[in-house]
Amino acid sequence: MTISMQALQEAADYIMQQTPLRPRIAFTLGSGMGPLADELQNATTIPYADIPHFARSTVQGHAGQLVIGELQGHTVLAMQGRYHFYEGHDMQAITLPVRVMKLLGVEIFIVTNAAGGLNQTFSVGDLMLITDHINFTGMAGHHPLIGANLDAFGPRFPDMSTPYDLELQAMARRAAQQAGFTLQEGVYVSLSGPSFETPAEIRFLQIVGGDAVGMSTAPEVVVARHSGIRVLGISGISNVAITDTTSDRETTHEEVLEASHIMASKLVQLVKGVLAELANPAE
Repeated sequence: MTISMQALQEAADYIMQQTPLRPRIAFTLGSGMGPLADELQNATTIPYADIPHFARSTVQGHAGQLVIGELQGHTVLAMQGRYHFYEGHDMQAITLPVRVMKLLGVEIFIVTNAAGGLNQTFSVGDLMLITDHINFTGMAGHHPLIGANLDAFGPRFPDMSTPYDLELQAMARRAAQQAGFTLQEGVYVSLSGPSFETPAEIRFLQIVGGDAVGMSTAPEVVVARHSGIRVLGISGISNVAITDTTSDRETTHEEVLEASHIMASKLVQLVKGVLAELANPAE
């Protein structure tokens, strides 16, 4: 069922009643990435449970709250935690916050996630700049734009030839270089979860061109692009994929959260660098 414009506006109106700040930039912070929101100044925190029509985030490592404040000269909105298809939410609920961001005036969306490394040159703790994605969940019929089109946001058939903004990608590369760490790059594969992938599935995803795999992001990016919002995507490599059924290793959510502590400091440096350049663009 398509979410109504009335419901979206009610959520946006409630948020605007809580703070005079009007964000131009928004983040969604994946598993363990929440510390970036702690960097915000003059911040107002709003639990998702208080916002009309917002669902609740149930996953460990996702605080489930909206933080609006100031960072690097910008007014920003940070989602500490997101919703996932595997939690039982439908695609309309998962992507509702992105449409609310648009109503609040957001123009740039920085989406982050913790992901498994398909590319064997990646190491745990790396950050990967998302240059494109493969939305297997959407391709299988669970697409966030199915249903009546919300013409106020975008066209019935939105272009997805450049889902991740090229100018923002260039800024991220420069920010990583200035911070002194290697920023990996690649294609993010979005699956439904919640089980981690089998070795055969991992090998398949590598063959079709995936560099990292996770259980989020693509639906939010599709809706952001439908709404005309520019997107920068960053994956934190939280574990290296297992390709052999005889391996004695296991992938666990605890492993993902532990690796996120390493990645969070890099993410803070990267995002601050991008925001600094947005505030003072090179001539």
